[in-house]
Amino acid sequence: MKTMRNKIFIGTRGSKLALWQANWVKNKLQTLYPKLEIEIVKIKTTGDKILDAPLAKIGGKGLFVKEIEEALLSEKVDIAVHSMKDVPTEIPRGLHISAICEREDPRDAFISKEGKFLNELPEKAVVGTSSLRRTVQLKAQRKNLIITPLRGNVDTRIRKIKEGQFDAIVLALAGLKRMGFENMVTEIFDEDKMIPAIGQGAVGIETRVTDEFINELINPLHHLPTAVCVIAERAFLSVMGGGCQVPIACHAKIFKDGLKIKGMIGDPEGKEEMIVGENFLTFGSLSFNENSLLERAEKLGKNLAEELLNKGGKNILDRIYR
Repeated sequence: MKTMRNKIFIGTRGSKLALWQANWVKNKLQTLYPKLEIEIVKIKTTGDKILDAPLAKIGGKGLFVKEIEEALLSEKVDIAVHSMKDVPTEIPRGLHISAICEREDPRDAFISKEGKFLNELPEKAVVGTSSLRRTVQLKAQRKNLIITPLRGNVDTRIRKIKEGQFDAIVLALAGLKRMGFENMVTEIFDEDKMIPAIGQGAVGIETRVTDEFINELINPLHHLPTAVCVIAERAFLSVMGGGCQVPIACHAKIFKDGLKIKGMIGDPEGKEEMIVGENFLTFGSLSFNENSLLERAEKLGKNLAEELLNKGGKNILDRIYR
């Protein structure tokens, strides 16, 4: 039986980008349900508290979601709004990702101090990035650059390049667009040149499985084409089993006649070449209203991961985790 409420609470991180996403969900819901009162609750996560170390050094999964999920389970909030790239593949019992909203541009963006493209930077130019995924792919294109860890929120990272701490930085284009920094972008990397992070650009809504009222409330925000892509990417990640310590990338994209997925696993020590592969699912008679499409997208992601593991990816993972 549904328990009706006149007021609901949205849990989110307190960064400007996270608050933008939470307010976006809030505004969408208030347009659908004008009489519903909605309050945003800011929650500090482990990832927000530790800013003086690279994510790869901190380790663990769910650095940016654990405390928000705890608030959801204890019914302090009714909805959790996440960047899907931060959400582990294993969801706590009693919770689920009940809606994946329409995706913003998932590509990575390059911002350089002097407006130069990546291939125009001088040798030993200092490039800041927060992920091993980007580091490995940058080094594959320019081995003579100095790649330096860059933590902090979007506005903090922008400030650091303005202050001259870096010659260039790489950030998710989605965050820059949402925060109004798109005009600073020097170059947008094609998905084949810089494979995005799993779920990059997509906002996910996590709720309690048994909360029928909330699950029905947010159902209109679910975007099935985006969900198909993100499910394929997360299936890839679930087989890889990697966290921030492993350079893993995967991106799925819908074309007119099917779904293409491309993935990568790299060697964080740079001893081996990146292992890259792609697969394609032809839709045929399938439609977006069929559960079989979601199941086949998930299978596509898992199959690609297994292919890359067999090509040498397993050796990389074994060396990292031994």
